This record gives sequence, structure tokens and C-alpha cells, in this order.
Amino acid sequence: MSGSGPITDDDVDRLYREIERDAESGGYHIHPDRVFTERLVRGLIENERRYGYRSCPCRLSAGSPGEDVDIVCPCDYRDPDLSEFGACYCALYVSKEAREGKVPIGSIPERRPPRAERERARAEQARTAGAPAQLPFPVWRCSVCGYLCAREAPPLQCPICKVGRERFGRFI
Repeated sequence: MSGSGPITDDDVDRLYREIERDAESGGYHIHPDRVFTERLVRGLIENERRYGYRSCPCRLSAGSPGEDVDIVCPCDYRDPDLSEFGACYCALYVSKEAREGKVPIGSIPERRPPRAERERARAEQARTAGAPAQLPFPVWRCSVCGYLCAREAPPLQCPICKVGRERFGRFI
């Protein structure tokens, strides 16, 4: 998706189909309004071209993968938002009930902690990452879907939600 020049309808359609395919294969659904969803997809493409990663088009990106890892689509807050509100913050992902029109898709409050709080959490995670574990392998947790695995290193890609290794943190 990286490139220069204007974003074409083909670019948007290609990413739209990729997101829809990945969502459905993982048990997720995208917003049923195609025009609305294509605008979000266009924002993802713009952010990927601008920053090198698909940060949420509805949030202000710091422009640093380390600072924004929690808002790379699909973001760490998608599943809690879907469970509580039937849609994620930008409403790209929606619950089955919301997709079928059984529950309204409304405004979602921001779940992302303030920057200072995120920095403290990262520092704490870095401090405790080297702590010895009682298990033969460390346990890694996907920050998006919660998938856990016990092995020397996190998988290259989450088998559940398909995000990359950088979205895993040491759990135990």
C-alpha cells in the first residue's frame, strides 16, 4: 500500500476486500455502510503512506510505531469496544448484531489511555519483561484479541486476528 500519488478507487477496493476477508475469517464484521467504510479504508491508506503503518484514521497518530502500536488497525481496543458498544471506536468493525441492524451503531467513548499513562505502562512492561518465570517458556499475549501462547518468542502473526508479532507482549 505504500506509494505516492493519489489514492485510487482500486487501492481502496483492494484494501476494503482484504479487511473484509480477514475480518470474516476471524469471526469479525465490518460496518455495513460501504461508503462509510470506504472512507475509513481511505484514511488507513493515507496513514500507511504517511507513517508506514495503518494507524486508526479516527485518532491522532504520533507518527512513531512504538507510540502508536496500540492504534494500528485493528487496534488493541477493538474487542472491548465491540463487546461493550457493538462497534469499535471508528466503527470499521462492528458486532454481528450491529451489522444486522439489531443494535444501533453510535458514538464510542475513547478507551485509549492518555499518553503519559501509556508511557508508564510501557516502562513497567520493559522493567518486568526480564523477570524470571516459573514456566519453561514465557507466555505471550496478543494485545488485540487476547490470544495466549507459551513459547520462546511470540508468533510472527497472531493465528486468531492476524496482527504481527509486534502486537504481542510478555504476559508471564
